[in-house]
Amino acid sequence: MTTTPAHGILADERKSEREELLGLLEKAYWMEIETVMSYIANSINPDGIRAQEIKESLDEDIQEELGHAQQFGQRIKELYGTVPGSLEFTAEQNYLQPPEQQVDIVHVIRGVIEAETGAIEHYNRIIEFCEGTDPVTQDMVIQILHDEEGHRRLFEGFLRECEAEGLA
Repeated sequence: MTTTPAHGILADERKSEREELLGLLEKAYWMEIETVMSYIANSINPDGIRAQEIKESLDEDIQEELGHAQQFGQRIKELYGTVPGSLEFTAEQNYLQPPEQQVDIVHVIRGVIEAETGAIEHYNRIIEFCEGTDPVTQDMVIQILHDEEGHRRLFEGFLRECEAEGLA
Protein backbone atom coordinates (compact mmCIF):
# COMPACT_ATOMS: atom_id res chain seq x y z
CA MET A 1 0.00 0.00 0.00
CA THR A 2 1.40 3.39 -0.97
CA THR A 3 0.39 6.84 0.11
CA THR A 4 1.28 10.13 -1.43
CA PRO A 5 2.75 12.96 0.61
CA ALA A 6 0.31 15.56 1.89
CA HIS A 7 2.62 18.46 0.99
CA GLY A 8 5.13 19.40 -1.66
CA ILE A 9 5.42 18.67 -5.34
CA LEU A 10 4.46 14.99 -4.94
CA ALA A 11 1.12 15.78 -3.28
CA ASP A 12 -1.97 14.82 -5.30
CA GLU A 13 -3.24 18.41 -5.38
CA ARG A 14 0.06 19.49 -7.00
CA LYS A 15 -0.29 17.16 -9.99
CA SER A 16 -0.70 19.95 -12.54
CA GLU A 17 2.30 21.83 -11.11
CA ARG A 18 4.32 18.62 -11.16
CA GLU A 19 3.41 18.07 -14.82
CA GLU A 20 4.45 21.63 -15.67
CA LEU A 21 7.72 21.14 -13.80
CA LEU A 22 8.32 17.89 -15.68
CA GLY A 23 8.00 19.86 -18.93
CA LEU A 24 10.57 22.38 -17.71
CA LEU A 25 12.92 19.59 -16.64
CA GLU A 26 12.54 17.79 -19.97
CA LYS A 27 13.46 20.99 -21.80
CA ALA A 28 16.53 21.35 -19.55
CA TYR A 29 17.44 17.71 -20.22
CA TRP A 30 17.31 18.25 -23.98
CA MET A 31 19.25 21.53 -23.73
CA GLU A 32 22.07 19.67 -21.99
CA ILE A 33 22.01 16.75 -24.44
CA GLU A 34 22.14 19.12 -27.42
CA THR A 35 24.94 21.10 -25.81
CA VAL A 36 26.94 17.89 -25.38
CA MET A 37 26.53 17.09 -29.09
CA SER A 38 27.55 20.61 -30.12
CA TYR A 39 30.47 20.74 -27.69
CA ILE A 40 31.79 17.43 -29.04
CA ALA A 41 31.80 18.82 -32.59
CA ASN A 42 33.32 22.12 -31.46
CA SER A 43 35.98 20.38 -29.38
CA ILE A 44 37.17 18.49 -32.45
CA ASN A 45 36.65 20.71 -35.53
CA PRO A 46 38.48 24.00 -34.84
CA ASP A 47 41.97 24.54 -36.22
CA GLY A 48 44.76 26.90 -35.29
CA ILE A 49 46.84 27.94 -32.32
CA ARG A 50 44.06 29.92 -30.65
CA ALA A 51 41.66 27.00 -30.99
CA GLN A 52 43.56 24.68 -28.67
CA GLU A 53 42.49 26.24 -25.37
CA ILE A 54 38.87 26.48 -26.53
CA LYS A 55 38.87 22.84 -27.62
CA GLU A 56 40.35 21.71 -24.29
CA SER A 57 37.82 23.74 -22.32
CA LEU A 58 34.90 22.31 -24.32
CA ASP A 59 36.32 18.82 -23.92
CA GLU A 60 36.19 19.26 -20.13
CA ASP A 61 32.70 20.78 -20.25
CA ILE A 62 31.28 17.82 -22.17
CA GLN A 63 31.43 15.55 -19.12
CA GLU A 64 29.93 18.22 -16.87
CA GLU A 65 27.06 18.93 -19.27
CA LEU A 66 26.41 15.20 -19.65
CA GLY A 67 26.29 14.98 -15.86
CA HIS A 68 23.72 17.77 -15.81
CA ALA A 69 21.56 15.86 -18.32
CA GLN A 70 21.78 12.79 -16.10
CA GLN A 71 20.74 14.82 -13.04
CA PHE A 72 17.74 16.23 -14.91
CA GLY A 73 16.84 12.71 -16.07
CA GLN A 74 17.05 11.36 -12.51
CA ARG A 75 14.82 14.14 -11.21
CA ILE A 76 12.29 13.53 -13.98
CA LYS A 77 12.13 9.89 -12.90
CA GLU A 78 11.84 10.81 -9.20
CA LEU A 79 8.87 13.04 -10.04
CA TYR A 80 7.16 10.06 -11.73
CA GLY A 81 7.94 11.24 -15.25
CA THR A 82 9.61 9.33 -18.04
CA VAL A 83 12.97 10.40 -19.40
CA PRO A 84 12.35 10.96 -23.13
CA GLY A 85 14.04 8.92 -25.84
CA SER A 86 15.90 10.21 -28.87
CA LEU A 87 12.83 10.30 -31.13
CA GLU A 88 11.52 13.19 -29.05
CA PHE A 89 14.64 15.31 -29.66
CA THR A 90 14.40 18.49 -31.74
CA ALA A 91 17.58 20.48 -32.33
CA GLU A 92 17.42 24.20 -31.49
CA GLN A 93 21.03 25.39 -31.09
CA ASN A 94 21.75 26.80 -34.54
CA TYR A 95 24.29 29.19 -32.99
CA LEU A 96 26.49 26.27 -31.86
CA GLN A 97 26.83 24.68 -35.28
CA PRO A 98 30.40 24.36 -36.53
CA PRO A 99 31.56 27.48 -38.39
CA GLU A 100 32.18 27.47 -42.14
CA GLN A 101 35.87 28.19 -41.52
CA GLN A 102 37.40 25.88 -38.92
CA VAL A 103 39.72 28.69 -37.76
CA ASP A 104 36.71 30.89 -36.84
CA ILE A 105 37.09 30.34 -33.12
CA VAL A 106 35.12 33.51 -32.31
CA HIS A 107 32.01 31.87 -33.80
CA VAL A 108 32.46 28.94 -31.41
CA ILE A 109 33.03 31.22 -28.41
CA ARG A 110 29.92 33.28 -29.15
CA GLY A 111 27.89 30.10 -29.64
CA VAL A 112 28.98 28.78 -26.25
CA ILE A 113 28.10 32.10 -24.58
CA GLU A 114 24.65 32.02 -26.18
CA ALA A 115 24.08 28.39 -25.14
CA GLU A 116 25.14 29.08 -21.56
CA THR A 117 23.01 32.22 -21.42
CA GLY A 118 19.96 30.25 -22.62
CA ALA A 119 20.60 27.60 -19.97
CA ILE A 120 21.00 30.24 -17.26
CA GLU A 121 17.71 31.88 -18.22
CA HIS A 122 15.84 28.56 -18.31
CA TYR A 123 17.32 27.34 -15.02
CA ASN A 124 16.40 30.59 -13.28
CA ARG A 125 12.84 29.99 -14.48
CA ILE A 126 12.87 26.50 -12.94
CA ILE A 127 14.29 27.85 -9.68
CA GLU A 128 11.53 30.48 -9.49
CA PHE A 129 8.87 27.89 -10.36
CA CYS A 130 10.08 25.61 -7.54
CA GLU A 131 10.06 28.34 -4.88
CA GLY A 132 7.99 27.08 -1.96
CA THR A 133 6.94 23.94 -3.83
CA ASP A 134 9.93 21.75 -4.64
CA PRO A 135 13.12 22.53 -2.71
CA VAL A 136 14.84 19.35 -3.94
CA THR A 137 14.62 20.31 -7.61
CA GLN A 138 15.36 23.91 -6.72
CA ASP A 139 18.58 22.98 -4.89
CA MET A 140 19.72 20.73 -7.73
CA VAL A 141 19.10 23.40 -10.36
CA ILE A 142 20.82 26.09 -8.27
CA GLN A 143 23.99 23.96 -8.31
CA ILE A 144 23.73 23.38 -12.05
CA LEU A 145 23.13 27.11 -12.55
CA HIS A 146 26.37 27.79 -10.70
CA ASP A 147 28.25 25.57 -13.16
CA GLU A 148 26.64 27.25 -16.18
CA GLU A 149 27.47 30.74 -14.90
CA GLY A 150 31.10 29.66 -14.53
CA HIS A 151 31.16 28.32 -18.09
CA ARG A 152 29.69 31.53 -19.47
CA ARG A 153 32.16 33.67 -17.52
CA LEU A 154 35.11 31.65 -18.84
CA PHE A 155 34.00 32.04 -22.46
CA GLU A 156 33.26 35.74 -21.99
CA GLY A 157 36.92 36.04 -21.01
CA PHE A 158 37.96 34.21 -24.19
CA LEU A 159 35.80 36.62 -26.22
CA ARG A 160 37.31 39.69 -24.51
CA GLU A 161 40.77 38.39 -25.32
CA CYS A 162 39.80 37.92 -28.98
CA GLU A 163 38.31 41.42 -29.06
CA ALA A 164 41.50 42.89 -27.55
CA GLU A 165 43.52 41.17 -30.26
CA GLY A 166 41.19 42.49 -33.00
CA LEU A 167 39.82 39.06 -33.88
CA ALA A 168 36.22 39.75 -32.92
